[in-house]
Amino acid sequence: MKVRLLGTAAGGGFPQWNCACRLCSACRSGSPEVPPRSQDCLAISPDGTVWYLVNASPDIRAQVIAAPSLAPGPGPRDTPLRGALLTDAELDHTLGLMLLREGGGLSVWAPGAVLHALGERFPVRDTVARYGDWRWEPAGAPLDGLSVSVLGVSDKRPKYARDSTVDGPWVVAYRFDDPATGGALVYAPCLATWPAGFDELVAGASCVLLDGTFFSAREMTGTGTSTAAQHAMGHVPIDGPDGSLARIRSLATSGTRWMYTHLNNTNPVLDRRSPEYRQVVAAGVEVPVDGTTLDL
Repeated sequence: MKVRLLGTAAGGGFPQWNCACRLCSACRSGSPEVPPRSQDCLAISPDGTVWYLVNASPDIRAQVIAAPSLAPGPGPRDTPLRGALLTDAELDHTLGLMLLREGGGLSVWAPGAVLHALGERFPVRDTVARYGDWRWEPAGAPLDGLSVSVLGVSDKRPKYARDSTVDGPWVVAYRFDDPATGGALVYAPCLATWPAGFDELVAGASCVLLDGTFFSAREMTGTGTSTAAQHAMGHVPIDGPDGSLARIRSLATSGTRWMYTHLNNTNPVLDRRSPEYRQVVAAGVEVPVDGTTLDL
């Protein structure tokens, strides 16, 4: 199983276009210790020949072009992309489907609530259908030999569907297992809490890509956002007694690589010189950049 991290930032990317905070300013200045990041997205392949996206960010065109393994050919319209799996219905994870409209015939797998939202609330399905015969399926089907496990982790609806009465889960995590190699990847870029069943999902995984949106539970107060509003965004912080880093330490999983992704532009871990970054790395957790590749 081959994996490429196409993007590792939260919605808005890094630096965020309308933000002049210290971190975004340092990134714009070209500091090598604060590298830019595009919005969260993953590409996964059983063999390095056919590929699947996990989420489809608004940056998808640039992300695909930057990945040699995703280049088209040998035919003029051949593409190794076969489809996309969605973790949720948020705009930063679904807008990229619009940019893939030329690839008629792609498949999309997602939770039922997400499929409903993209049909009734944000008409992606009707829009891309005008460009080709897209297929929309419930998440969990195997991908060319890779087995796919799905765990509901949250019922957080996107803003455009907050009044929806459709049952969740609205947010899921995925586990991909390669029976040929024994490799396993867990992808969970959006965790409101450390949910029931998550310990079992990550057990024995080769690599876990985990929600690293915020370092602390009060991180955005300096931007005029209340702690209640930050909590409502649905992301467990890295630090603190109930944070994800403490849970990772308690698991003490041998042989598992832990990585943070979906980093918000306010997260001090973005700066490799920061004490917060050093704290994460000292705990044995990685903070990979866009373009990182894995062989599992």
